[in-house]
Amino acid sequence: MKGQSGNPGGRPREIGEIRDLARVHTADAIEALRGIAVDLTAPASARVAASEALLNRAWGRPSLAISAEGEAEPVELVVRWAGQ
Repeated sequence: MKGQSGNPGGRPREIGEIRDLARVHTADAIEALRGIAVDLTAPASARVAASEALLNRAWGRPSLAISAEGEAEPVELVVRWAGQ
């Protein structure tokens, strides 16, 4: 309906409860990521993934920079959502 929120009831209470329960384990999860990141016997891909996860949580994900060089035509980016 026009003028009505797509989610008039808000976020379900259960989601908030699950989020709160999961947050209790934040320190353990960070420690596990740190353990993988510094484990020289772990596969390099696992160490990189753990390091990226730690950095993203500490500093946020890096922004995406797009550049074009030369005399190319400008690029138009069109984003459409389903139902539009």
